[in-house]
Amino acid sequence: MLLVFDIGNTQTVVGVFFEEQLVASWKLATDRQRTVDEYGVLLKNLFRDSGLETTQINAVVLSSVVPPVTGVFERMVIKYFSTHPLVVGPGVKTGLAFKYENPREIGADRVVNAVAAIKLYGSPLIVVDFGTATTFCAIAPNREYQGGAVAPGLGISSEALFQRTAKLPRIEIEKPKTIIGKNTTNAMQAGIFYGYLGLVEGIITRMQAEMNCDPLIIATGDFASLISDNTKMINRVEPNLTLQGLRYIYELNK
Repeated sequence: MLLVFDIGNTQTVVGVFFEEQLVASWKLATDRQRTVDEYGVLLKNLFRDSGLETTQINAVVLSSVVPPVTGVFERMVIKYFSTHPLVVGPGVKTGLAFKYENPREIGADRVVNAVAAIKLYGSPLIVVDFGTATTFCAIAPNREYQGGAVAPGLGISSEALFQRTAKLPRIEIEKPKTIIGKNTTNAMQAGIFYGYLGLVEGIITRMQAEMNCDPLIIATGDFASLISDNTKMINRVEPNLTLQGLRYIYELNK
């Protein structure tokens, strides 16, 4: 079995593959204070509750955008899974060509998403990942990673509004019934939801024009379905895109 980790700023997504099938997945808070043993015991308990054994794992792949946590997970994998993980980064085969000033600056999650999207749908593509940050990746018809855009995520945008104002409450992010809010909560939801929808559609429209082609738009991440359900610009939602990309990268490098 293959164990994969997508270590993000807010969440770490864990997946277990048996051949091509994702047989288990979990979302953990990314905590820089947790130790090797704390993560190891947590994973062992999750495995046990899912009817899996850590001894069934024969390979591990991880991508991370949180350098202080990367080493913790590497040591945890060695100690609790008795294998050395493949860490997505320079020197790892991806099958991508990069038209980017410094490819080392590209977040590992963006690379993994691009690999998965191309494998599933070919190219050209725009991949939108709704995470702590919302990232937009442009991939040309020849599988060339051209670059992209990075915006504050929906969650931190909403949280910033709450934290930096004296009277506005913390709210659930959802589509309000009307754009003209009749109370403070609805007014905030209207501003955040429709403002963000406009951001997404605006960036995609401008990327399409700059790419001078008609790319398929793929979305993933926590808010992908919420946004996708309210725009015609997103063609596919792939909730497990990053996990699938890690599996594809393992196949390329084994």
